[in-house]
Amino acid sequence: MTLIDVITLFDTDEKCREMLVRLRWPNGPECPRCKMSVIELETERQLFYCKSCDYQFTVTAGTIFNDSHLPLKIWFLAALLLCEAKKGMSAHQLKRTIWGLHKGSYKTAWYLCHRIRAAMAMAVKDRPMLDGTVEMDETYVGGKARGYGQGWRGERHPKQIVIGIRQRNGDLRFFHAEDAKSGTLQKYIAENVSTDVDVIVTDELPAYKSAVGDAEHKTVNHTAKEYVRYESGECISTNTVESAFSLLKRGIVGSWHKISAKHLQRYLDEITFRFDRRNNPDLFIDTLRHMVTADPLTFAKLTA
Repeated sequence: MTLIDVITLFDTDEKCREMLVRLRWPNGPECPRCKMSVIELETERQLFYCKSCDYQFTVTAGTIFNDSHLPLKIWFLAALLLCEAKKGMSAHQLKRTIWGLHKGSYKTAWYLCHRIRAAMAMAVKDRPMLDGTVEMDETYVGGKARGYGQGWRGERHPKQIVIGIRQRNGDLRFFHAEDAKSGTLQKYIAENVSTDVDVIVTDELPAYKSAVGDAEHKTVNHTAKEYVRYESGECISTNTVESAFSLLKRGIVGSWHKISAKHLQRYLDEITFRFDRRNNPDLFIDTLRHMVTADPLTFAKLTA
C-alpha cells in the first residue's frame, strides 16, 4: 500500500469506516458489549444498534480511535507513515507532512503517534516463544553526560538499558530493563525463549552464564575483537540482534532525536512491530487491524 493508494482509496471518512468494519468484524458487525448481532442505522456516522443491550456505537468505539476528533483519513495517513518508516518518524515530522508547517498542533501529532504505537504494542504481546538459534545482547541508549566534571556531586542521568533477544532469521524482542544483572536477564529468557532452544549466543558479559541456565550457551569475545566464529559449520555471533540495535539507534539519532525513559518501551515496541513484519506486503492493513482491535489510550493515562 503506497501513499497515493491511501489518499485515493480512503479519501472520505465513509470509506475509512467501511474498511475498519471489515477489519474489526470479519464475520459481520457485533455488539462490543454482549457480542450479539446488531443492525446498522441509517445515519451519516454509520451507527450500529444492539437490541439485546440497547446500545448504540460506531466501529471506532472502544478502540484506539475512541473519542478522536481527527478525520479517519488523517489516522490512515499517519498509520501508513509510521509503519513504513524504517527508522521511525517523529511527531514534528508527522505534523509537517500531514498538516504543514503552520497548521495543526504538535501535541495532537504526538498523541496520535503514541496511540498508534499503543496498538503496535498490543500486537507484540503474547507471541510464541523463540527457539532454534537465539541471540541475546544488551545496549545502552541516551545522550552523553556533559558538564559534570570530576568533582560533580549532584544527580547524574544514567543511560537506559535495552535488552535485545532475536531468533536467528526470526522474530525480535526489545525490553527497557532496569539493569543487566543475571536475575533480570534470566527473567527475560524464561518469558521469551523456549526451553528446547538449540543454542543461546551472547557476548562474554558474566551475568549471562547463570542467566542462561541449562540451555546450550555460546559466546563471542567482543573485547578481543571477535564478532563471528564458526564451530562445525555453525555461525556463532550476535550480529543479527546488533543489526536491530542499529535500527533503534539510527531512529533515535536521525528521527526522534530525544526519547524520555518513561516512553522508551513504546518506541521499542514500534521498532519490534515493524522489524518482525518487514517482509509483510500488507503491513498497512495489518497495522489498521491492530488499531481497530486495541484498547483505548487516553491522554491522561499517557501523560500520568
